[in-house]
Amino acid sequence: MKIVEVSRDLSRAVERLRFDAPVAFVYNPLAYARAPHEAYLRRYGAGTREILLLGMNPGPFGMAQTGVPFGDVTMVRDFLKIEGEVAAPERVHERRPISGFACPRSEVSGTRLWGWVKGRFETPARFFDRFFVANYCPLVFLEASGRNRTPDKLPPAERQPLFAACDAALRRMVALLAPRFVIGVGGFAAERARSALSDYDGTIACVLHPSPASPAANRGWASLAEGQLSELGIRL
Repeated sequence: MKIVEVSRDLSRAVERLRFDAPVAFVYNPLAYARAPHEAYLRRYGAGTREILLLGMNPGPFGMAQTGVPFGDVTMVRDFLKIEGEVAAPERVHERRPISGFACPRSEVSGTRLWGWVKGRFETPARFFDRFFVANYCPLVFLEASGRNRTPDKLPPAERQPLFAACDAALRRMVALLAPRFVIGVGGFAAERARSALSDYDGTIACVLHPSPASPAANRGWASLAEGQLSELGIRL
């Protein structure tokens, strides 16, 4: 399956990269959570889509645990019906263990995004008939304290080869899915899409990220995101 090939090629490309302090640990769920990640791709990533929702990178309690973008354990297991063996990165921060589907913590961004999908579309099939969800960068970056460090905070010398690999994978994914819309979930993902997809003739736009760090998202992310999609002409 070609979308699986894109994932495996991206995984190999980013595995070759090295990151210096303050990054102390790097997790690649495309590798250690390959089973559920590829189950997600095979079940929901075949064919073309009208809309690609593009996140930034895995959250430590979401895709880092399940291999699925915005992958809160409960939503992935019970709503998306995805499970699979999850190993662990070679080096694991003691404060950010990888427990896979036994992870006791939820990811707020994931519960909000997939909770919206469940509430609006009722079934995964109805949502994935028009949408697909992916992350731009597959890696989790942790500082020595265990603090999450986002890709945009990396120094330019580290960002450049990382973004080159992620850009190439995004272009291949867009060529396969042929979406009319590429919607960044948050400003970073939209910015990277605009940079990577300079020859794309569809619409690149942005919706609010469902992170609890966003005061606006905490006031009702689903309705705000739906309003932004509506402004783009996307009817739900």
